[in-house]
Amino acid sequence: MILKTALVLALVALTPAVAMASPACTTEPQDKWMSQDAMKAKVAELGYTIKTFQVSGNCYEIYGFTKDNKRAEVYFNPVTGDVVEAEIDG
Repeated sequence: MILKTALVLALVALTPAVAMASPACTTEPQDKWMSQDAMKAKVAELGYTIKTFQVSGNCYEIYGFTKDNKRAEVYFNPVTGDVVEAEIDG
C-alpha cells in the first residue's frame, strides 16, 4: 500500500514537468539547422519582437511579443523556420 501511494505521488509530481516539455520540432542534426541569426531574422519577418531567444530541446524558442503586442512563447522548427507551437496571451 505504501509503495502504491509513493508511486502515485511520484507520477503526480512529474506530470507538470511532462506538460512543460518542449515539442518535437525536428529530428535533423544541429548542423542542418538555420543559424541563430538567420532564425532571428525570420522570426522578425513573421512579426515577432524577441525578448529571449534560446535552443529548447530540438527547437528554437522565443519569448517575446506579436505584432499586436501580445505576449508570445513560440517554438520553431530550426530547419524550416516553421512555427511548431505557439502560446499567445490575450
